[in-house]
Amino acid sequence: MKQFYTVVLDRFKELSGTFETEPYEAGWADEAIFFVRIHELDPKATINARVQISYDGIVWVDEGTTFEPIQTKGDHFVRVTHFGGWLRIALDAGKYSSYKATLSLVLKG
Repeated sequence: MKQFYTVVLDRFKELSGTFETEPYEAGWADEAIFFVRIHELDPKATINARVQISYDGIVWVDEGTTFEPIQTKGDHFVRVTHFGGWLRIALDAGKYSSYKATLSLVLKG
């Protein structure tokens, strides 16, 4: 029987510039889906988001999976496999753009 777990990493978080979620230990899982729900967004803003991995939860590298540039309110997601022990996402909306988001991670293994 597979295990399934959903965690809300941040809820209705007001963000600007660069932001990384807290690390999440996921070594037991076979697959992961990151969800980004944008509640509010500056009209001219573009959010670039990417998945990062770590072997220890301290040192991070880009995994290679990126979201399509986010320019609208609503739900956005990416799927990830072969990620090792720790996961997080890094978001960048530029220095002067602000937005409000809920960030979630779904794990299955």
